[in-house]
Amino acid sequence: MVKGLWDGWEDGALVLDKASGQYFDETKMHVLDHRGTFFRVRGPLTVTGMPQGHPVIVQAGASEQGRELGAATANVIYAIHESLEGAPAYYEDVKGRMAKYGRAPDDLKIMPALCPVPGRTRADAQAKYDQLQALFDPLAGLGSLYSTFGDLSGHALDEPVPDLPLGDRELRSTAERLAERARTDKPTIRELYLRSGITGSARIGTPEDIADFMQEWFEAEACDGFNITPATLPGGGEDFVEMVVPELRRRGLFRTEYEGKTLRENLGLRPVTNRYRRDLDASK
Repeated sequence: MVKGLWDGWEDGALVLDKASGQYFDETKMHVLDHRGTFFRVRGPLTVTGMPQGHPVIVQAGASEQGRELGAATANVIYAIHESLEGAPAYYEDVKGRMAKYGRAPDDLKIMPALCPVPGRTRADAQAKYDQLQALFDPLAGLGSLYSTFGDLSGHALDEPVPDLPLGDRELRSTAERLAERARTDKPTIRELYLRSGITGSARIGTPEDIADFMQEWFEAEACDGFNITPATLPGGGEDFVEMVVPELRRRGLFRTEYEGKTLRENLGLRPVTNRYRRDLDASK
């Protein structure tokens, strides 16, 4: 339904001719008139169409349902993989589901999270990361584990995660990874929450170390790019741009200028054709 609303105004629909009093071209304005079980939406939207046709649709989730939804609808999947093991299989699985929805593999970009912590030396990078970890509030850490393990506030932070029943509830992919790590690695509660979330995707080292990691994943067909999630802003983003981007460019792995003016163009996604224009062209 929302895509129909985005297509409500074709390119050039708004004439805005003060002299003639014509505000829009009626032949290029379309009413969706959606009437569903739960709501009705007439349309069109009260804002004009956008230069890229539709917004870029970003989906997150590695569960079975999430993979299917991403293959069917998403332009970008925000994934979280903590190691290269398993990432190429995930990439191949999701891309392999797209054909049944009439989509080509390049219509979807899989971009795992990457939290870069670069330093001029490895020791500098590690010191920066350790300082950030020391600022982590234990209450926030316990809160990040609550949906998987329940209330752990009655347990000592530096003791192993207790072997608690997780119940019969369906776990999200992130929760499944936390539960599996607790079973196999036997971390303390503090160690577990410090390596969850964004910091679980941290890569610590010199610009060359981080570029090595990114190149390895890209060449292994584990991803189409990365979703950079700096641990701090603006400093973390600036560190990546100033230190890592030049190294990626030196290797020919990163652009020197943008391909277009929209996010869709710069992601290498195909332009969107307005559904009403597409139907009209097909009828000719």
